Amino acid sequence: MIGLTFYQKVYELVRQIPEGKVTTYGRIARRLGSPHASRAVGYALHVNPEPVITPCHRVVNRKGRLAPGFAFGGPEVQKQLLQKEGVEVSKDYYVDLDRYLW
Repeated sequence: MIGLTFYQKVYELVRQIPEGKVTTYGRIARRLGSPHASRAVGYALHVNPEPVITPCHRVVNRKGRLAPGFAFGGPEVQKQLLQKEGVEVSKDYYVDLDRYLW
């Protein structure tokens, strides 16, 4: 990942999240060596230029809650995308991190 911008590193890492799993903004930031950059990770995913290639719907907050402003259609769309992959999402838009965390 040498030579890549922070956003490119975020996208590369998010592409590694397996179908049926989720991770958090903070875990991505920590894996990239920037533990205080979870908001920057969120913004990078908000402006994700390739949502089909970079599955930003697999990223949730530290409590497992879906993004209230999911950039590609809101939390209901994010919920539907995760459910298609076999991830259970509660009616109040939470994912069980003990079960689905990557």
